Amino acid sequence: MSMSSVFAQIVAWIGGAALAWRRLQGEAPAPAWGSAPVVPVAKPQGSLPTLKMPTAKGWSDGQRPVAAPGLKVNAFATGLAHPRWIQMLPNGDVLIAEATQIAGPVRNVFGYAMQATMRRAAALGESANRITLLRDADGDGVAEKRGSFMEGLSQPFGMALVGDTFYVGNTDGVVAFPYVADADSITAQGRKLVTFKPGGHWTRSLLPSPDGRKLYAGVGSLSNIAENGMEVEEGRAAVYELDLAAGTSRIFAGGLRNPVGLAWEPQTGALWTVVNERDGLGDETPPDYLTSVRDGGFYGWPYCYWGQTVDDRVPQDPALVARAITPDYALGGHTASLGLCWLPAGTLPGFPDGMVIGQHGSWNRSTLSGYKVVFIPFENGCPSGPPRDILSGFLAPDERESYGRPVGVTLGPDGSLLVADDVGDVIWRVTGT
Repeated sequence: MSMSSVFAQIVAWIGGAALAWRRLQGEAPAPAWGSAPVVPVAKPQGSLPTLKMPTAKGWSDGQRPVAAPGLKVNAFATGLAHPRWIQMLPNGDVLIAEATQIAGPVRNVFGYAMQATMRRAAALGESANRITLLRDADGDGVAEKRGSFMEGLSQPFGMALVGDTFYVGNTDGVVAFPYVADADSITAQGRKLVTFKPGGHWTRSLLPSPDGRKLYAGVGSLSNIAENGMEVEEGRAAVYELDLAAGTSRIFAGGLRNPVGLAWEPQTGALWTVVNERDGLGDETPPDYLTSVRDGGFYGWPYCYWGQTVDDRVPQDPALVARAITPDYALGGHTASLGLCWLPAGTLPGFPDGMVIGQHGSWNRSTLSGYKVVFIPFENGCPSGPPRDILSGFLAPDERESYGRPVGVTLGPDGSLLVADDVGDVIWRVTGT
């Protein structure tokens, strides 16, 4: 028997044994959602990790996600190379960061199993390292012009335009480029503002302050629970603040395992983010979350989760646990909530003020979660009710295949909602019917 066949059998055994373990525990726990979720007790240390991820299939001709009642969806652009993030330009052009996770060294059997699972789901591979420009000049809701805006980047993700400077969140740092209004491309040399350690959680989201003086960047952890030690995690699991005039940077808030999407809540002016929590404790333990981000705040990783629930797999720091802030709103276990944008009331018919979240979907629980675009209503600067689906249908009913996986979300130039789908290689456009 070949080595690859042996590893394939190991992958199947890990997934099957973990699923059997879950079934022995009885019914699946209720989804952990909302401001006061019921978070199940963590499964025992040494339990088999769960690996379950659908095979990436893509969309067939004429197939599309399911839009909520009163909404419709069309393909704004197709045939992209793993589109992850979206940035609007003042002239209505749409920029798409095309990048993907790159395989790192395999250190154990589970690491091999995880990489094999992710490759099958098109979540690991060769990164395009490109930003593509899309233009819908005739206003019909479909981009008829496409061109390369920037090439040769390093796993680009976040983008921001402030004045005449265009910022790119590469995995190894934030780079500033001179920008000319209405330009079809940028070829000038960039200037690195801050360096980040690559590897692990690789995305680097960007969000400028409303006054344009500062730039915020999300930087995820290297590992799941700092299993390689805290020294290699230094400067990670945090949201950074970059002072653009002074050329300085600092950690704005920490203990955030993988903060990805960033958005401003306009009534209070608070910064919000969505965070992917740790693996290996159960289907709903702990939930991913949406939270406001306080200057100097600490949110628990790796020592504790959902407030001050200690993770006993981690050597503890009681002083930091005592400081840990409970997040504002739970988004379900392992939903991989990545995309985030503010949706003003009336943008989509029937939707009040609130946050839109692109849920990329789970790979590490017995019943899959996420694989949809959801909306959380807000009142007085805080989440105010249960989630509502905007787009669903990215996952086959039997959970064996995924047609797409939503990531970045942003408002389009015509008041639509744009959604990046990095398995379908599509940018979806959502409007009222």
